[in-house]
Amino acid sequence: MTRLFRPLLANAGFGRRVIACLGAGIGIALTMAVCAQFPGLGSDLPIIVAPLGASAVLVFAVPASPLAQPWPVIGGNILSTLVGVAVFQAVPNPTIAAGVAVGVAILVMSLCRCLHPPGGAAALTAVIGGAGIHDAGYAFAFAPVGINSVALVSIGILYHRMTALSYPHRPATPAAVQAAVEPGGVRPEDIDAALAETPDAFDIARDDLALLLERAEHFATVRRKG
Repeated sequence: MTRLFRPLLANAGFGRRVIACLGAGIGIALTMAVCAQFPGLGSDLPIIVAPLGASAVLVFAVPASPLAQPWPVIGGNILSTLVGVAVFQAVPNPTIAAGVAVGVAILVMSLCRCLHPPGGAAALTAVIGGAGIHDAGYAFAFAPVGINSVALVSIGILYHRMTALSYPHRPATPAAVQAAVEPGGVRPEDIDAALAETPDAFDIARDDLALLLERAEHFATVRRKG
């Protein structure tokens, strides 16, 4: 039973979780404070949209994730909201519109290299939101969704710099991966071959994965040599 409560993320100690909690709290509060200064928000339109809570989890708890980088956060939320608005206006049945909006949002985010899970919620919000959201039309994607996203990313960059974490995350360079390869060790092409035969997608940059495996093999070699 205790296995259900073990950490899901590698290298996510208690200290890192505390930093993430504080960052998310500060990030959401400051985002609301910043966005409250824009006219038109807070009356018919919300100051902040619910999907930003999920974006904050990614930005502050897993800042190295490809899904948490600035372009996925900003582009994913805005593009998905635009999709949601378009589907709402084109499909009269709300049940069908909700499903189509989320599905098309995933496709658009994937094609634009900005896959961001909260984007699905942003698309859904544009479909099932209240009259104020529907009346705003495509403008809803930029205010408040776009403003929220830019503010959250900006705060995330500043916060992670203060806490000595890398954000935006810079994946390992191919040169660094090649330099880490030991004679007879796993090479980048081996990683590509392994990924090609695996049906799952992994939430880690390919070069980060290659470098991590190379360093693990190095330490295994050192251990075997005693």
